[in-house]
Amino acid sequence: MLDEETEIRETTSYRPRLGLQTRISLFFAVGGLLVSIGLAGATLVLTRQQLIDSRENAASAFALTNATRLSNQLTPDSSVEDLPSIVDSMTKIEGSQRLIRIRSDWLPSQELDREDLPENILDRVSELEAGQLRAEINGKTRLVLGIPLQLFDAAYFAVVDLSDLEETLDDLRIILFGAGAGVTSLAALVGWWISRRTLRPLRRVGEAAQAIAGGRLDTRLIRQSDPDLNRLSESFNEMAKALEERIHRDARFASEVSHELRSPLTTLKASVGVLESRKDELSDPSQTALDLLSRDLERFNRLVSELLEISGYDAGAASLELEEVNLYQFIRAATRNDDSIEYALPENAESLVINVDKRRLARALSNLLDNANRYGTGPTAIEVFTTEDSIRIAVEDNGPGISNEERKIIFDRFSRGSVGGQRGDDGGTGLGLSLVQEDARLHGGKVWVEDLKVTKAETGSRFVIELPLEGEETL
Repeated sequence: MLDEETEIRETTSYRPRLGLQTRISLFFAVGGLLVSIGLAGATLVLTRQQLIDSRENAASAFALTNATRLSNQLTPDSSVEDLPSIVDSMTKIEGSQRLIRIRSDWLPSQELDREDLPENILDRVSELEAGQLRAEINGKTRLVLGIPLQLFDAAYFAVVDLSDLEETLDDLRIILFGAGAGVTSLAALVGWWISRRTLRPLRRVGEAAQAIAGGRLDTRLIRQSDPDLNRLSESFNEMAKALEERIHRDARFASEVSHELRSPLTTLKASVGVLESRKDELSDPSQTALDLLSRDLERFNRLVSELLEISGYDAGAASLELEEVNLYQFIRAATRNDDSIEYALPENAESLVINVDKRRLARALSNLLDNANRYGTGPTAIEVFTTEDSIRIAVEDNGPGISNEERKIIFDRFSRGSVGGQRGDDGGTGLGLSLVQEDARLHGGKVWVEDLKVTKAETGSRFVIELPLEGEETL
């Protein structure tokens, strides 16, 4: 149970998050949206209240004026037949209708009659109190005003259409929605622009760090106009300088140690050579010890040579000596025309010439073939193919394969993977694949390992070297 909870927490903690620039842009966009919603809501509420209050006040004033005029012209003997002449003299409001009651008789309007009036307003007027309310009548929002005329047992009702106000408010909602969308988009653009300018120094730091990780140890940041950012640049440059000096110091140390080992190695090889010339005179145990010493001495000598090469890369002293190389002849020479290897070369391989450092490329290919012999029961196929801007050389074997975890470290120095303890009598130095990677990187290319093609049923590994085709020529 505890393991499951730990796994859940780890999965949650490594959940991908949005980038800082995206989050800043979203922050501005959300801020703009909230401001737009607040302003739009306040504008809509205030406008609605203002329009309705203005319409209601005007309608109330006209209704009171008309009710007063009606009261002045009525007599105790007036009936509903007398009302049309009185109504004609009343003030008219666009969109309004009148209903008048005298005792139990009603003078309806053109569209409405007594049944259309809300019961609330009728009850209020029957209690001799004036009142008004908004109600839905015949599918339209209307303002109903009722004024009792107590002296004549009569009442005046005015019904004012408010649908035009609703249409105006609907139009206003659309305008405010569009303005809000525009403000939100503008805020997002402003946030993106500000975050881009703000994060530009950090982006430069990231690019410089990536360049240093790629081997360009002399990379430095330029001075910034902002004093705070300038301190960041100075600190980064000091760190990069210290790192460069440390790497160069370690590289010089490795180089000097390797050079110092050359002399005793030469002496040891000469001494072993003398012993091997008189090997028949030695006892069987002595001959076995001599064989072991000879193999380890050869491996030690190869290790020293490779350490010298590695120290040259670390010190930044490695350089290319480009020359034209016929790819077909080069591949054949590197494999010694081994008929057990399947060759898959492009149609123009015999006339394809590339500009490379022949010594370094030969060593890289030799190391891959040697790696296949040690750990993969020998190379089975070599494939060469081109892309738009690169050429790739793949070496395949029938070994046990390489897991995804080991592929991340197999090109590290002194890394032999899970089969390192099974290398047999002639073990490698652990630097072969590192040199392959450095040689490919020096050419501007790269190297990686992948599974064999899906069409093949056997297990194994496939190492691919990719080199740029800038100097490619076809004869």
